[in-house]
Amino acid sequence: MDDILLQINNISVVYSDVIQILKGVSLAIRKKQIVSLLGSNGAGKTTTLRAISGLLKSENGAVTEGTIEYECRAIQNAAPETITRLGIIQVLEGRPPFEHLTVEENLKVGTAARSRSAHAHTKEDLDLVYHYFPSLLARRKFLAGYCSGGELQMLAIGRALMARPRLLLLDEPSLGLAPLLVKDIFEIVGRINKEQGTTIVLVEQNANMALQLAHYGYVMENGKIVMEGDASDLKENPDIKEFYLGVASSGLLKSYKGVKAYKRRKRWL
Repeated sequence: MDDILLQINNISVVYSDVIQILKGVSLAIRKKQIVSLLGSNGAGKTTTLRAISGLLKSENGAVTEGTIEYECRAIQNAAPETITRLGIIQVLEGRPPFEHLTVEENLKVGTAARSRSAHAHTKEDLDLVYHYFPSLLARRKFLAGYCSGGELQMLAIGRALMARPRLLLLDEPSLGLAPLLVKDIFEIVGRINKEQGTTIVLVEQNANMALQLAHYGYVMENGKIVMEGDASDLKENPDIKEFYLGVASSGLLKSYKGVKAYKRRKRWL
């Protein structure tokens, strides 16, 4: 289909030649959409992102079966710098900065993979980042090591924007942030998608926020895709409500205090 930017076809991922994490995962990322990957810790979400971005190699991992096609070009197991030059940029979980560089110097690192001609537009790209994250403008001459958690997340996304991504991979952007900051970050991610036309894959344990933002969603369990659908439909799915949104069948927020087992069983297991 012409609107498919990236297609994952039945991939398996193995670490250290023996530890299988992904088991026949298939998904499609459509252009200019936000696609959310939901699932518990260890489900395989981050591994899926690393398979796309080529970062498996740094952890002795590889796609052993299946294909990953970006605009009909096979990229599984390609070098991460090759994938980056295609416009696929991953924002890593934990938002690590270059602590001894200033905020603006950190942002400029994002241009490293671009062509020489593109460097002429660095100021224009900085202005765009500061448009979305005005607090970074006020801190641009400060060392990144002194930034708050929220500022570091903005810096990580801003650095990715400097690479002019066509496909942006966000890994747990809300991790460790206060609720108000999470709301702000998600609003900005939504604006980037709408205003820049950037396709986004979002790995996020805050399922409620993720499904509010996304157009489409996939649910992962034990290295497999167990459910998929429009984000609006997933939000209304009783299993998603029970296991990921904390809403009981009565429609009330579920309290887990003193509860040792779910009443509803995961039908896909």
